[in-house]
Amino acid sequence: MAGHNKWSSIKHKKGAADKKRAKIFTKLIKEITVAARMGGGDPDANPRLRHAINTAKAQNMPKDNVERAIKKGTGDMDGVNYEEIVYEGYGPAGVAVMVECLTDNKNRTIADVRYIFSKAGGNVGTDGCVAWMFDKKGLISISKDDTDEDTLMDVALEAGAEDIKDEGDVFDVITEPGDFDAVKDAIDGAEIPCQMAEISMIPQNTTEVSGKEAEQMIRFMEALDDCDDVQKFYSNADIPDEAFEDM
Repeated sequence: MAGHNKWSSIKHKKGAADKKRAKIFTKLIKEITVAARMGGGDPDANPRLRHAINTAKAQNMPKDNVERAIKKGTGDMDGVNYEEIVYEGYGPAGVAVMVECLTDNKNRTIADVRYIFSKAGGNVGTDGCVAWMFDKKGLISISKDDTDEDTLMDVALEAGAEDIKDEGDVFDVITEPGDFDAVKDAIDGAEIPCQMAEISMIPQNTTEVSGKEAEQMIRFMEALDDCDDVQKFYSNADIPDEAFEDM
């Protein structure tokens, strides 16, 4: 499993402290606002908004927060105008990294992102420098404690999933972006809980990092996660489980 996916799973298991939860809410409000602005305020007709709302519910975000974010996006309430920006570059050990941001100040955001990369011994590159190493896919991670492989295969493949991968403690269900909602709905309908479900950038190949480089990579991911303007990030780093044990 690439490092960022493992990182997401571990964060889910550990739960969020109040400070972390506030950051999660801030990022979800941005995503809901932008999704509503781009595709309208009806989640039934706007898959991006529907997914953002479902993620917010999974994080126990109050309903009022969700409704206000939608109204800001549709223009029914005053709000900040966020821009979407993707930065690409190289992290510790030269691993490929993509960073998705939502910002109201591009100068601030690029300065923050450059600093995070530089501190980790990496650098921000030019547009397209690593994007070709990733494929856009739907990704649904499910704990092995919640289902068995045969049951999951029956449900997910029947609904249109592309592949199911055994990733140690979890199964990763991979879909084409257009099939993501149908597969997620089928898994929900089978009452199989998901640890994570998102449209993701899946690396075509991974780069194993260990020892000090793995520690650097984990600190790098923590810094990206703490940056208010960073919504998601992806890497092709393959970090061994033991590197996360002291988190």
